[in-house]
Amino acid sequence: MAHFAKLGVNGKVIAVHGLDNDQMLNADSAEDETVGQQRLQEIHGWPAAMWIQTSYNTVSNTHTSGDNSKAFRGNYAGIGYTWDEDNNIFWPKQPHASWSKNNSTASWVAPITYPSVSTYTSGEDTLNWLINWNETGYQADNTKGWEGLKAGSDTVHDWNGSAWVSR
Repeated sequence: MAHFAKLGVNGKVIAVHGLDNDQMLNADSAEDETVGQQRLQEIHGWPAAMWIQTSYNTVSNTHTSGDNSKAFRGNYAGIGYTWDEDNNIFWPKQPHASWSKNNSTASWVAPITYPSVSTYTSGEDTLNWLINWNETGYQADNTKGWEGLKAGSDTVHDWNGSAWVSR
């Protein structure tokens, strides 16, 4: 099954529809996006140019099969995503105002690198930090942004680029 994003105003994805692969075969019996777009226009009455094929198996420019040569249009389109025609990528909503696009990974990137320390030891156990981005904190001090909590604690720690520091 092929999937197509239905675009609205400003390239915003307003729906995603499936189409049987045999409904998008051209005269040479090859799958053809243009044929699929025409078929969807016939079915839904929405202009063919406003249907863009998307890959169910692509996330952050990576194909779920592991064969990234099959990665298609950056991300599987979802409702609320935006079609970036210039870069041939479907973008999810920007998570925070300070984050920027990375076209090679088709993902949003924080202005501060994600912490390299994501676990800590408690007794004999290795536990994961609960890590979140704090946009307000970043806007107040652009050397901060990632904050972490240990299980059962309410002491917030800031990532300083190499270690967690309690507030």
